[in-house]
Amino acid sequence: MNIITYEFVLRLFVAAMLGGVIGLEREYRAKEAGFRTHFLVALGSGLFMILSQFGFDNVLSNYEQVSLDPSRIASQVVTGIGFIGAGTIIFQKHVVRGLTTAAGLWVTSAIGMTAGAGMYVLSIATTVLVLLCLEALYFIFQHFGTRNITVTFSTPKEESIKLVLQRLRAKEIIIDSYEMKRKDTSSGYYYVVTMEMKFKRKRYKNHLLNFMAEFESVTVETME
Repeated sequence: MNIITYEFVLRLFVAAMLGGVIGLEREYRAKEAGFRTHFLVALGSGLFMILSQFGFDNVLSNYEQVSLDPSRIASQVVTGIGFIGAGTIIFQKHVVRGLTTAAGLWVTSAIGMTAGAGMYVLSIATTVLVLLCLEALYFIFQHFGTRNITVTFSTPKEESIKLVLQRLRAKEIIIDSYEMKRKDTSSGYYYVVTMEMKFKRKRYKNHLLNFMAEFESVTVETME
């Protein structure tokens, strides 16, 4: 291995480590794409960048009439990473999920390409900014951001549904949609209600379950 090969290996190592750091944060948050995905995306992007810049030097040296664009392979990474990102985005019950993970994969690919080009300081600085965005701002949004959640509950009394709705509005919780179905059984009937709500994130963990437990005739079926 000559000194140039060692330089290439160093670039791949830096790319993979930076992608892995972002992947660890995503893994900690239990997201769809974790450590291995970000590690491989950054590593592959760095390798494609090196291949695009230096993989065809022999052709250029042996055939003077041949000219090649050193960015031709690297430019396709930008398009290709879109397919991976699209696989992490889902539309579920009027809520789009996975956009942040897809954007994280996109910028991880860019970091890998930057490290593959030998611009270590720029790639490290970008990684730090990504971690600040994902982790530091997470705590801010936990207190000041909003959250969409779908709750399905059942009750045999229609009056209980009205009471729940009144209490939710009194707590300034926004109800985006509301659906009620009547289920008939051999012993009678009951109502199943599905609501999509939007409210402050800090209320979700501390108060929502306790709030629903205040109604004796209401049973929470699902909460997403």
